Amino acid sequence: MPNYLDHYRDKRVLVTGGAGAIGSNLCRALADLGARVIVLDDLSSGQRWAVPECPQVTFVQGSVLDEEALRRVFFAEPQMVYHLAALFANQNSIDHPETDLAVNGLGTLKVLQYSRLAHVERAVYASSGCSVYGSKAPLPLTEDFTSIDLDTPYQITKLLGELYCNFFKNYYDMRVVRARFFNSYGPGEVPGRYRNVIPNFTYWAMTGQPLPITGTGEETRDFTYVGDIVDGLLRAGYEDGAVGEAMNLASGQETRIIDLAHWINELTENPAGIRFTERRKWDTHSRRCASVAKAGSLMGYEPRTKFREGLENTVRWFRDNWECIQANARF
Repeated sequence: MPNYLDHYRDKRVLVTGGAGAIGSNLCRALADLGARVIVLDDLSSGQRWAVPECPQVTFVQGSVLDEEALRRVFFAEPQMVYHLAALFANQNSIDHPETDLAVNGLGTLKVLQYSRLAHVERAVYASSGCSVYGSKAPLPLTEDFTSIDLDTPYQITKLLGELYCNFFKNYYDMRVVRARFFNSYGPGEVPGRYRNVIPNFTYWAMTGQPLPITGTGEETRDFTYVGDIVDGLLRAGYEDGAVGEAMNLASGQETRIIDLAHWINELTENPAGIRFTERRKWDTHSRRCASVAKAGSLMGYEPRTKFREGLENTVRWFRDNWECIQANARF
């Protein structure tokens, strides 16, 4: 077994946002590796049933803004912290900008403060590559380019979180890694109003609805399978070369939205087809594709899941968990 996987045996690891799609998959991987996992999640977007039920995992319901909840999880003396908790989604941040600032800004600051006081060995911050680069960055997107010309409060606060990480690294010499996610998808993410395109497309297709394309369909995204993101996070928590750095966790491949819609309709045998609708005002990114060369060089990161395989896994997970998904879908 590679050293970065051995590293987690008997480690005490705090995962904020551990009931979310990426967080629950990370918690399951950590538990399988022998880590003792503490989950902090207020269930505002995560699902309690997604958190692994096993002796190595302790669940605490609470917000990263809640001092009592933070004291409780840090009392367990975590050696590592993965900070994934956030008010998620661009449209959600437009509808609720003050909550977005509180959770993604102040919440991140609080987690970093507690991590410093607890002398954690390393903190890994979940940033967003679809946020910090802006709409005018050259492709493929590389970690040395960021923009302050952003389109939504969510993009602003994700960059703010990175700036706080840099402050704690530079001033307190904290061992912090900034992981920039690109369009994560896969088992674990339920559909809903503020959710990503793949779970929503899958849900609509399985209920026989036409898939709405906001734009021309020629827009591209760098869809990254959740298992590959989890592998990148495990590497980020171990490799010394990652400390103090920003890392793209992506597939490095572009996929057209219209192709995505056709493939999901095919996999779900949905005859309803597609429909075109107006592009959202904030959605100014016509193309997205990240370079993973830096993460490969410094951490050995290599996305391994082919997109079609990942979609098949996602549709299978939807079918296996259909009752829970229907009960929790909020549009």
